[in-house]
Amino acid sequence: MSAGPEWGPLARLAGVWEGDQGEDIAFGNVEGKMIVTPYREHIDFKPFGPVENGSQVLYGLDYRMAGWRGVEDNPFHTEVGYWMWDARDSEVVRCFLIPRGSAVVAGGIVAADATTYSLKASYGSQTYGILANNWLDKNARSVSFEVTIDTSVDGEFSYDETTVIQHAKLPDPLIHTDRNTLKRISDA
Repeated sequence: MSAGPEWGPLARLAGVWEGDQGEDIAFGNVEGKMIVTPYREHIDFKPFGPVENGSQVLYGLDYRMAGWRGVEDNPFHTEVGYWMWDARDSEVVRCFLIPRGSAVVAGGIVAADATTYSLKASYGSQTYGILANNWLDKNARSVSFEVTIDTSVDGEFSYDETTVIQHAKLPDPLIHTDRNTLKRISDA
């Protein structure tokens, strides 16, 4: 299934993507300080829809991503989830799970033809929120998440993510960032 205009701004993401320019800036527990980790990444966005929820009609992308440091065989980060477009409310929602025990629902109001847009989530929010297991909540609580997507160049997309984390080992919140530019390697 290919993604047409019903997918709004998500149509440009449908397909399989890879990029090796990733940069993860995060607290290194072993090092006891912020560190920079280069990474390569693979993302698969598969279109689905429509999904009817009463008067709401959603078109979405089922997605799976994995990121690897250098030539490692096992990814250091993975996600599974959905990106959804609600044309009636001009809303993009990204729901994803991270196998450390985190769940995020980020969203924002986005024009149907937008090629650059941002989605946000915050701890404690009932709509665009962040949940975690007990250990993460006590030791590395994510208090906010924001991602900016740019699909303005055909055949590539970039993202820039910022997660603010209240880390048990630090007095002040830390800024964890991830960014990459990926190239389409096949259509949906």
